[in-house]
Amino acid sequence: MYRMADPTLFLFDGHNLLHAGGFADTRELRDTLASWVATQGARGVLVFDGSGQDETRGPLEVRFAEHADSLIERLASENRSRERVCVVSTDSAVRATAGRLVQTRTSQTFLRDLVPAEHAEPKRSELADRVDSATREALERLRRGKS
Repeated sequence: MYRMADPTLFLFDGHNLLHAGGFADTRELRDTLASWVATQGARGVLVFDGSGQDETRGPLEVRFAEHADSLIERLASENRSRERVCVVSTDSAVRATAGRLVQTRTSQTFLRDLVPAEHAEPKRSELADRVDSATREALERLRRGKS
């Protein structure tokens, strides 16, 4: 079975993802996607209907448009010959018009596969955990000044 290469450009339908993912607000969605796109070594464009301040967060652009679906379709069309594009939207019309060279995912499928980057400190290794009991007892005697 043929599998397309991983996308280098993700086009996100903002309001679809916002509501499907239960994010607190657009900033939480933006920050989550900016981190995720960066870990993928890709770029992303998060598009919302309406007006707002366009901005860039690392490899993620946030754009506002009167018709977000039209902008997503246009960006997919403009970039699909140069990059591996993935459109993330629950709107079947948007996914259908993206073109056959474009990967598509519903918002729900994308969110199910979205694993937030987590930072975990490794458990500190205690020297006492690596020393046998006879050596531990000998060291304790030395510490107390007993031979």
